[in-house]
Amino acid sequence: MEILRRSIEAQPAPPQWVIVVAAVLAAVTVLSDRLWPVARHVITIAHEGGHALAAVVSGRRLAGVRLHSDTSGVTVSAGRPTGPGVIATVAAGYPTPSLIGLGAAALLATGRTSLVLQVCVALLLTMLVVIRNGFGVLSLLVSTAAILAVSWFAPPTARAGFAAYVACFLLLGALRPVVEVQRQRRRRRGRDSDPDQLARLTGLPPGFWVGLFGLTGLACLAGGGELLFG
Repeated sequence: MEILRRSIEAQPAPPQWVIVVAAVLAAVTVLSDRLWPVARHVITIAHEGGHALAAVVSGRRLAGVRLHSDTSGVTVSAGRPTGPGVIATVAAGYPTPSLIGLGAAALLATGRTSLVLQVCVALLLTMLVVIRNGFGVLSLLVSTAAILAVSWFAPPTARAGFAAYVACFLLLGALRPVVEVQRQRRRRRGRDSDPDQLARLTGLPPGFWVGLFGLTGLACLAGGGELLFG
């Protein structure tokens, strides 16, 4: 109960410069061609977690999630091959990192720094239950260990800065895969991408879904920015 109380109660707000530095570091991570291939694994975890959650909520049978070293992932579920359930499952991937980032920004705006990190740990451990390959397990354990290390050993300002970095990275990092999938489509690659699957399921063009994912990400980014800097 004491741990729960400490998680829920508000901590002193970090100085604004801490949030600014966190946002700059997050932007550098997303824009860097050296850092992004490693950091993108975090976005993939959130992306596949969105598929998995939507599958369960929509009543489909979740068979498992696999994460690969090339930052791709796959979520397998069973159920009707058409209809709202499978559409929701396929559509949930790209918006999920943005929505988690927006939720983290909302918690930070109320001073719940510790809760942000503990929610991230809880989500990672939940994902661990449905992972079905060794690299996926390793990715989740490394991510969980990094967050726990900061939660346990970092001073309050550094902990708040890390939580702000996580929120900003999710908000910014969610947009790059949307740009990447559109580039792949222009090169006539990635015909099994989420937008192409949704086009076959709904009859709406893939470009509609890419645009919807992009607008959702931008809306979450604007909302998160207002919460963190407003």
